[in-house]
Amino acid sequence: MATAEDVKARLAQVMAPDGRPVTQAGVLSEILVSDGKVYLSLTVDAREAQAWEPVRAAVERTVRGTPGVTSALVALTAERKAGSGPAAPQGGTSTTPVRVSGQGAPAGAPAGGHSHAGHTHAAPPADPQKEGRGLPGVGAIIAVASGKGGVGKSTLAANLALGLASLGMKVGLLDADIYGPSVPRLLGLKGRPTAEGRMLQPLESWGMKVMSIGFLVEEETPMIWRGPMVMSAISQMLKEVNWAPLDVLVVDMPPGTGDAQLTMAQQVPLAGAVIVSTPQDLALIDARRGIAMFEKVNVPVLGVVENMSYFLCPHCGGRSDIFGHGGARHEAQRLGVPFLGEVPLHLTIRETSDAGRPLVATAPDSAEAEIYRSIARAVQVALTGGKASTRQAPRIVVE
Repeated sequence: MATAEDVKARLAQVMAPDGRPVTQAGVLSEILVSDGKVYLSLTVDAREAQAWEPVRAAVERTVRGTPGVTSALVALTAERKAGSGPAAPQGGTSTTPVRVSGQGAPAGAPAGGHSHAGHTHAAPPADPQKEGRGLPGVGAIIAVASGKGGVGKSTLAANLALGLASLGMKVGLLDADIYGPSVPRLLGLKGRPTAEGRMLQPLESWGMKVMSIGFLVEEETPMIWRGPMVMSAISQMLKEVNWAPLDVLVVDMPPGTGDAQLTMAQQVPLAGAVIVSTPQDLALIDARRGIAMFEKVNVPVLGVVENMSYFLCPHCGGRSDIFGHGGARHEAQRLGVPFLGEVPLHLTIRETSDAGRPLVATAPDSAEAEIYRSIARAVQVALTGGKASTRQAPRIVVE
């Protein structure tokens, strides 16, 4: 198996535009090698990006030709320094992913060196419906997001998706949390996607189509990627996966308000976003940022969910407001967005999530499953303009 040192030694044969070996040009990121897959990026001045593109292609060919390498993802990132062209954001530099290409890339890019180009900026995107940037055969795409991690966003996303499926909708679930993919564990799903031509076939679980970077890397492998790699992976999992036909694609977003969220808003027409928060003030501060970010990129906020809203004792049934209570409802009212519901901190939710047996699928008659379904009904009504589906869903029976 190839090592980072093996790859770097081969790259010394590739020349930069100024004639120096690319390994001496000060542009190489850390070289990451995992099971024969190699990830790296070249960071150059934006004014020189065009001259560096042939070098990026040569680097990719050289990496793929290294003995022991099975696939490669090479990103060319252009940094525009403050004062050199359009104004950069506060902080000194703006980073634009110029081109990302890969054979067997970790996000599932098919072999053949397919390339993807993208740009990020803070300005609101043009009307996506007019630009026709939807996914063929997918009715609506919704993002489940949070301003910070640790608020139970992925658990909510998985059970929301199952709740929508229980209402008769054809549902897909995309785990876009590149740094911390939780959906494979939440759904008890293992395996690797197969490819048909240029398109990956998603895995299926509990009647849903599912895709996650977690299917392509080991559970304990850290994803030490720069922003352009993350953005390329999300783009590929959106556009190079055979999602159709779906009524709705639920996207479990990474926490925060950065590149991933902007990529989603620019790549596809989001029908809306569901914001997940816990009741305490620290979480609500970040939830406000999440709401403001989606509003700035013209994505409707479908509503706010208060997760871990209260604790229910599994022995006596007593209720305790460990993190406070009602903060998310109050914040939603203050900001003028819908409040979708309260999900308790309950032992059964934790146990079923850890076991890969999501509550809505395995305990559909429980009070907690009904809470998730009520949130799903509110989301469905928002997506259909106030008209809930009349189709009868098949009942999920777990033996």
